Amino acid sequence: MTDPESPAVTPPAGALRRAAPALMGYAAVRALGLAVLAVWSAAEGTSAHRLLSERWDSLWYTRVAALGYGYEVRLPNGDVHSNLAFFPLLPWLERFGHAVSPLSYADAGLLVAALASLAAAWGIFAVADLVHGRRAGVCAVLVWAVLPVGVVQSMAYSESLFTALAAWSLYAVLRDRWLTAGLLAVFAGLTRPVGIAVVAALWVAAITSFVGERRHGGSTAGTYGAYAWRRALAMIIAPLGAAGYVLWVGHRTGRGPFGYLDVQAGWRNGFDGGYAFGRFVAEKFTSFPSALAGAALTAGVVLILWLYVTGVRQGQPPALLVYTGIVVALALCASSYFGSKPRLLMPAFPLLFPLARALARLRPSRSALVLGGVAAASAVYGAFWLNGSGPP
Repeated sequence: MTDPESPAVTPPAGALRRAAPALMGYAAVRALGLAVLAVWSAAEGTSAHRLLSERWDSLWYTRVAALGYGYEVRLPNGDVHSNLAFFPLLPWLERFGHAVSPLSYADAGLLVAALASLAAAWGIFAVADLVHGRRAGVCAVLVWAVLPVGVVQSMAYSESLFTALAAWSLYAVLRDRWLTAGLLAVFAGLTRPVGIAVVAALWVAAITSFVGERRHGGSTAGTYGAYAWRRALAMIIAPLGAAGYVLWVGHRTGRGPFGYLDVQAGWRNGFDGGYAFGRFVAEKFTSFPSALAGAALTAGVVLILWLYVTGVRQGQPPALLVYTGIVVALALCASSYFGSKPRLLMPAFPLLFPLARALARLRPSRSALVLGGVAAASAVYGAFWLNGSGPP
């Protein structure tokens, strides 16, 4: 912990009271975004409900929930889009919600997204509060809420669910609650492929803790030694979610451990170190006005890297840096779906901590003015984007 405002062990009721301003602010931002989306969609003659629950990935998730795995689409160019590319936790929750309530699979997905987004906001607050203090925690949640693609947080997508699991797993790591962290990492690994970032963060923190314990006299040195077995068990169970699903896909396809990579290849998606994305950006500079888009993309990448470096300089814990680094690398270095990169970066919430710290230093009235203006712009952009091309 690097801020005197950071809490000691807090009872659940006290933790909720401490997070209440962040959660109420988050709910207000999302309500504004949904209200603007409803008005915009009505003006366009479309349905905001359909845009939130029956678009792109949400259709794939509800199909898995309703019919299970095995569905695929063969495109004229020979590509095969298989629903095995979509990890199972969100469809499982949609199926459960449909089974225990009158909700459709799509509406169950919206309910999961709504609850998960609040859990994610609370988790982001908890991590930022622990590392930088309460005001920075509130600001971190609000900055996450007002992201230009923040409307995705309210869609039947898996970003909110994954961010919630990742944030609380990281919080548990920072509080040395190893078994909790490991179990949440299992569920994160069942939600999205980037769950490996949570696993890697836990491993780095656990190894660092083991090394520190050895340097201070082994298991007789304080609290850390008493929890050595929990750290070891957490390291063992953390990858079981992601590894279990990937191995199941390999068995299902008959292609062994690399079967999931073959499924992703059918979507023309893979990891190429950023070559395809770099070429995509470079091609924007070959004409005008597309050069403006190229300049904006370049500025966005530079901003992301600057925020990461700033987080390093501000002393973010290694677990957060490892997690954020892997999320950013997987998002920027994927070989396809360039329009998806903003939402793929959404779980990298520690990137926002430098901005949150800067806002926390302002007078409350000034930071509220800044965040209010950005929230309004984000709501308008989200409505325009969702009624147009996005999100893939």
